[in-house]
Amino acid sequence: MTRRERRTFTEEFKQQMVQLYQNGKSRKEIIREYDLTPSSLDKWVEQSQTSGSFKEKDNLTQEQKELMELRKRNKQLEMENDIFKASRADTRTKVNVIKHNQHKYSISAMCKVLQLPRSTYYYEAKERLTEDDVTSAIIDIFHANRQVYGTRKIKHELKKQGKVVSRRRISRIMKEQGLVSIYTVAQFKPHSTKPNESEHKNELNRRFKQERALSVVVSDLTYVRVDNKWSYICVFVDLFNREIIGYSVGPTKDALLVYRAFASIKANLHQIQLFHTDRGNEFKNKLIDKALEAFAIGRSLSMKGCPYDNAVAEATFKIIKTEFVNGRNFTSLEELTRELQDYVHWFNHWRIHGTLDYMSPIQYKMKHLKKTV
Repeated sequence: MTRRERRTFTEEFKQQMVQLYQNGKSRKEIIREYDLTPSSLDKWVEQSQTSGSFKEKDNLTQEQKELMELRKRNKQLEMENDIFKASRADTRTKVNVIKHNQHKYSISAMCKVLQLPRSTYYYEAKERLTEDDVTSAIIDIFHANRQVYGTRKIKHELKKQGKVVSRRRISRIMKEQGLVSIYTVAQFKPHSTKPNESEHKNELNRRFKQERALSVVVSDLTYVRVDNKWSYICVFVDLFNREIIGYSVGPTKDALLVYRAFASIKANLHQIQLFHTDRGNEFKNKLIDKALEAFAIGRSLSMKGCPYDNAVAEATFKIIKTEFVNGRNFTSLEELTRELQDYVHWFNHWRIHGTLDYMSPIQYKMKHLKKTV
């Protein structure tokens, strides 16, 4: 059994997690999307509410250490008391007891008390899925992924859990449970065939499948309501794995918005070979030209009135509008920035994409890196 790698977190990161929780993001989603332990998040929330500091020395006294130890022992006694009656039961009864109490106690601890090998529990637990099991799993996946997955993506998520379920069955259960995905497939209007009059041509030429990370980056903008006024979002997308590598928000649709998104990219900018966008003035100006020149990045512009030439960026923003923007009115740019940062993290680390063999952008990139090592 692999040991969980010990991670360190900055004060800023802890504060961000607490703010997400205080602003209504569920505890379960934060733990899952940021790969946190429940105890870590709970501790940060408690520290923020009590001392306002995340430093252990500011929050733990000797009495608190003793109290924590007593609580740990008490929890063990409670667990042993809760499942004592099952200690002499048959294997199936023990497995059911563990299943029904795993939200309260660890599986390993219960197996130890019931003298049941963990391997036996996991084997017995993999019985044929009942309708309730499948329904529960589908509901969990649907809500854990921001209510955006349809039958195809849910089928792949169930497969990761070892559950083979047909899309027809998933569709039936979703209808029964009233689960309607907010995601819609991006569609484009017929494009114009007018000639490209700019000195910069369409160098990308719709070669949207790239074999190397950061070889081609595309970008686009969209609008969003902030305090009943229009503000804007700009994102940069790596064609290799559809990862959002840079983003920014602002009150105006201008070159500075694009420049801030460009500056937010944490990767080595010298690796980018080509930057492709539409012909908006916010993309074609001296500020952006100088930034691209500084890192020797080539330029590519779509044909006039042809969204197909920037289809990946257009599709990404269709997703963002549907899953993140539509129906929302943010109270401030600070709230929009915080929520967008959270969405981008989920988009990159958790949201599976059909074009990536139903992997998330980060999973796809890590798989590619393993092949090249």
